[in-house]
Formats: sequence, structure tokens, C-alpha cells
Amino acid sequence: MNELSIISVEERLSEDVGLKIVVAGVSGVGKTSLVWTLPADETLMMDLEAGTLSIEGWSGDMIRFQTWQQGRDFACLLGGPNPSLNTMPYSEAHYQALKESYKLLDLEKYKTIFVDSITIAARLCFSWCQNQEENISTRSGKIDTRAVYGMHGREMIAWLTQLQHIRNKNVIFVGILEEKTDDFNRTTYGLQMEGAKTSRELPGIVDEIITMAVMEDGNNEPYRAFVCTTLNPYGYPAKDRSGRLQTIEEPHLGRLMQKMVTQRSTPLSEKTLNHNLPQEEKEND
Repeated sequence: MNELSIISVEERLSEDVGLKIVVAGVSGVGKTSLVWTLPADETLMMDLEAGTLSIEGWSGDMIRFQTWQQGRDFACLLGGPNPSLNTMPYSEAHYQALKESYKLLDLEKYKTIFVDSITIAARLCFSWCQNQEENISTRSGKIDTRAVYGMHGREMIAWLTQLQHIRNKNVIFVGILEEKTDDFNRTTYGLQMEGAKTSRELPGIVDEIITMAVMEDGNNEPYRAFVCTTLNPYGYPAKDRSGRLQTIEEPHLGRLMQKMVTQRSTPLSEKTLNHNLPQEEKEND
């Protein structure tokens, strides 16, 4: 049995702990282009959108998966085995089988995993759940919608938690911002995603929730910005666990992450801080 130990403040502050961030924004605001603000040789992009025009010319590595099983495998490879599980996905047996199958896959060199997008990941998960035999009614032979949504919630939370536990890597989830207007003409915003359970529990899993939005300056000129705090005048979903962010921050992931870990003994590299969108990308995105 593993022994428990006390972690001193010096040990805790010296740990290289990755940040877990959700960036939400409407389609076309430039969420995918944020990968340009991260060092390409340290970033692995998980491309689920199959829309790479906005990052044409980006020199980083990319991985694609088209099935939920592949998504679970990749999360297990990144996060390692969960010692509390025996036979389920993310168990020791699952991890060891994957290590043998993907022994040539080097994931250690990456410091940041950029997931584009969590919205599509949830759709893949939901589609997989619909096709599971246990979610088919034995009486009618039809899909049991309630069972599908229940499984979907469990699967998504397990996947997100697996990625959350990758202590030495940053994980950035990009998602589509959804705007809803009720019968009283009140507007609310949320992350577009299948199932309510994941959206409801996501704020407790990640460190930061940020909305990327188009704002207007004093001359009514539009500009893109990050909305970072829960108490914001726009009603956008946001959360800052670090307590170091202003309501409005510049849309640069590298500099934003450095601001969140400003007291860390091993700060982020200058390369992370100084990566920017190429000039033509700024103009055309």
C-alpha cells in the first residue's frame, strides 16, 4: 500500500504543476488561432475540429482522433494509470497495454496540450454512448435516452478528470460559446456541449474558465480580449482560481499563464511569453 507523506511548502512551490484552462468563444472569434501564442515545439494540438486553415504555417505537432475510444486512450497515455481503477478505462492494465502499442510515441517533450475542441469531444462521446448495447431498451429495442445521457456524463467527467491529473502539463480546452435568450428576453451564455452534467461540473475540474470575446474601445473600435473573472459586466462564463487576473486581459495564452503562476519558483520560459500571432494571422483571422 502506498504511504502518505506530508508535502512541505517548499516542495509544493517547486513542483512543475500544469494549468488547466477552458477558453470559450463564439465561432470565428479566433480561438484556434490562440495556439500561435504558445511555443510550437512544446505544444501538442489535439485537433478534433478538422479545420486547420487558421493555423496554416504553424510548426507544432498535432494528433487527431475520430472515435471516443481513441480519445480515452490518448488521455490515459498522457495522464498515466489511475490507481483507484482496476478494469475500467484509465486503469493500470489499460495504460500498460497502450504503452506497448504506442511505445514509439514520445509525449514527454510537450508542456502544453491544446484541445480543439471540447465541444466536438463531447459529441464524439455522446455518439459512442448512443451505440452501447446497455443503453438499448430490452423491451422496445429503442435507445434509452436517459441512460445515454447518464453514461455520457460519467464518461466526460472521467475523461476531463484524467486530463486534469496530468500534473506536469498545461491542458487548454477550447469550446464554443453558446448564447441563449429566454421568454423574458434575458440573455445567458454557456459552453456548447452535449449534456448538462459536464457543463455543470466543469468549473470544479479546471483552474480557469475564460471567455474570448470581441469588445469595443473608447472609439468604438473592435478588439479581441479575454474575460477572466466571474464577476464581469457582460455575463460571460469565467472563473479565475489564481486570483491574479484582471477582468479583461490580452488574448495571449503564454502571458496569461505566466501571470497566473507569477509566484512559482520555476516561471514559464521566455519563449512562452514572447510567442505571438503572425502579423498576417492577426489581420486575417
